[in-house]
Amino acid sequence: MKQMPLNVLGTELTECSRDPLTGFYRTGCCEIGPEDHGHHLVCIQATAEFLAFSMSRGNDLSTPRPEFDFDGIRPGDRWCLCAERWQEAFEFGVAPPVHLEATHILTLEFIDLADLKQHAIKSAG
Repeated sequence: MKQMPLNVLGTELTECSRDPLTGFYRTGCCEIGPEDHGHHLVCIQATAEFLAFSMSRGNDLSTPRPEFDFDGIRPGDRWCLCAERWQEAFEFGVAPPVHLEATHILTLEFIDLADLKQHAIKSAG
């Protein structure tokens, strides 16, 4: 039986988004494997401010890229973001909100839990 990955709260990792379909493996979850050198671990809710910041850093998440079956991220979309990019945005004061239940526990190797909690979105439950 496959063990379910944990989130940063130590409970079972929940889905981040299916629309748009996210995750390095496009499973809807922020799971990683050896191929994911970007550590797509943090489930964010995109903001216009963050998307502009990411573009200014050379990572355009807004422009559709049909060749990669990517429609582009819009404000309000949930997305599995690279842990290092979230930390960089945090340091620049533009970190997007985080869904803790859908953020993989390995995120804690890159980001302090207190910083994530400061930007946490309350779960709908």
